Amino acid sequence: MTAARSLRRSIGRPRQGTAIDARERLLDAASALFAEQGIAGTTIAAIAAKAGVTPAMVHYYFTNRDHLVDALAHERLLPTVNAVWAPVLDSNDVVSMLRGLVQRIFAAAEMHPWLPSLWLREIVSEGGQLRALLLKNLRFEYVLHLVNTVTAAQGRGEIDPHLDPRLVFMSVLGNTLLPLAVGGLWQQVPVLQHVTRKDVARHAEALLVNAFSRRRQRRDG
Repeated sequence: MTAARSLRRSIGRPRQGTAIDARERLLDAASALFAEQGIAGTTIAAIAAKAGVTPAMVHYYFTNRDHLVDALAHERLLPTVNAVWAPVLDSNDVVSMLRGLVQRIFAAAEMHPWLPSLWLREIVSEGGQLRALLLKNLRFEYVLHLVNTVTAAQGRGEIDPHLDPRLVFMSVLGNTLLPLAVGGLWQQVPVLQHVTRKDVARHAEALLVNAFSRRRQRRDG
């Protein structure tokens, strides 16, 4: 099963029906606009216009702006994060774990183009309105399992002892979501103008996997 197909199954498809469809369109519009111009810079009227409904419909489905943001976080962002990270619990091999993580992150970004920019604007940036909510609801056992797996591999002499297991999580995000979020910037640099998302995905996977497999390959050889 491909990473993209697995994510679709994990997150699920929206329910059908006129009312549900309008609500889903509003969440789609909010996701795109929040990623594009930030939550603080997006008005209810702009969300309604992008979704093709009246501002009154936004209040009908979500009562107010805070409830809309909360719905987006719980129905779009958190399910996507969990779908990307939950499979790490099924592995105790660092290389396969990292390869799967990279593939699922890029699959998620392909399915949800708003993800990288929203992550950078509203979670990483100081004052981001989704940071506290994500930290409150994030299942840290995913990250803890990754840390413990790296630590165990170091104990077996399979991984460079200078790598810090606590920072592997940051390395994964820094090599995947960050370059995707600033894609508009690196497309303006002449030497990077023809770099594609596939190039970034291939580079991130090779960089992370090689960093955690080279020492083991030397031992096996």
